[in-house]
Amino acid sequence: MSKPADAVGMPDELRRRLGVPDAVVIGLGSMIGAGIFAALAPAARAAGSGLLLGLAVAAVVAYCNATSSARLAARYPASGGTYVYGRERLGDFWGYLAGWGFVVGKTASCAAMALTVGSYAWPGQAQAVAVAAVVALTAVNYAGVQKSAWLTRAIVAVVLAVLATVVVVALTSGTADAARLNVGADATFGGVLQAAGLLFFAFAGYARIATLGEEVRDPGRTIPRAIPLALGIALVVYALVAVAALVVLGPKGLAGAAAPLSEAVRAAGADWLVPVVRVGAAVAALGSLLALVLGVSRTTLAMARDRHLPHALAAVHPRFQVPHRAELLVGAVVAALVALVDLRGAIGFSSFGVLAYYAIANASALTLTPAEGRPARIIPVVGLAGCLTLAFALPLSSVLSGAAVLALGAAAYGLRRLVVARG
Repeated sequence: MSKPADAVGMPDELRRRLGVPDAVVIGLGSMIGAGIFAALAPAARAAGSGLLLGLAVAAVVAYCNATSSARLAARYPASGGTYVYGRERLGDFWGYLAGWGFVVGKTASCAAMALTVGSYAWPGQAQAVAVAAVVALTAVNYAGVQKSAWLTRAIVAVVLAVLATVVVVALTSGTADAARLNVGADATFGGVLQAAGLLFFAFAGYARIATLGEEVRDPGRTIPRAIPLALGIALVVYALVAVAALVVLGPKGLAGAAAPLSEAVRAAGADWLVPVVRVGAAVAALGSLLALVLGVSRTTLAMARDRHLPHALAAVHPRFQVPHRAELLVGAVVAALVALVDLRGAIGFSSFGVLAYYAIANASALTLTPAEGRPARIIPVVGLAGCLTLAFALPLSSVLSGAAVLALGAAAYGLRRLVVARG
């Protein structure tokens, strides 16, 4: 049964249009994004030859988070993801804190992805291209989630084709040397954890499937199938690309690479492929931006429904069945940010905030009963411990900025409760 129309006379429920393939593609569009073209170098600087160990740790934590999120999303198939789960299972404050960390952190990530599109597509006019990209993708999202799924499918196909070409060229080149893998030879425990924290966000895109829960057909079946499928495909892709980069560059060469995949194909003697990699990176960043805007707007919708954000943002377009006001606001804020500020080097708090978001998801999953579909208890326990460990293994600047953002959100929540209590 649908809910009554909201105060402005528009329906407040979204239409269920996405099946398993669409949900998997949207998850892949988030996970196989610009990170694959840039995340390997800082992870190699942290872990050295332990890069693949860091990838494995990140994958284990991501699997636990994915399983917890899938069980919760099947039970609470509404827009908002962990904001909804935390509110329903742990209380209003914890849901709010998850939503706050996600919206603020991922809005900055949107700006960073938009600037990444600009820097690859037209370096001399990066900010102008970034604004144009935000405007274009906001228009696609406004036209309906099915249109977004179609565009994401095309983006994922292009990026996977580019990455497959890079892997084949690197692994079959005369400069490839399996001895360069030398897994764990010079790795430290702290370095592996820091690399895992940096690589974890390669997998964080499966949350987009959960935040779109209100637009998924048969969510009890679709979401638990789509999340692990998307995660498994992403893990295979990241592992193959990491191995390909390591065998031609080695840990030290990869750690010092400004554009790891471009330098990998150059080292493999395929200079002709460098422009293709640049195009692939721009397209991948575009896919990440599309998925991020989808996720942030749906969490904004959920928080607006509960009046943690202005209630007018809870409106759903009667024709396109999207949270159009939330999407327009997110698009406007991101466009303003990229026009005024370069956030590519200033979003460390986003990493910390996302790990806090998933820690709350795992804590929520721990409260499920077996009848409610709780996963094996070890899964949310490992997920919760892993998120907290990786969060505090991040560089100190990321920990401090992330904690400050969460503290600001908690203070805003307390102030709002005080104002409401005083009438």
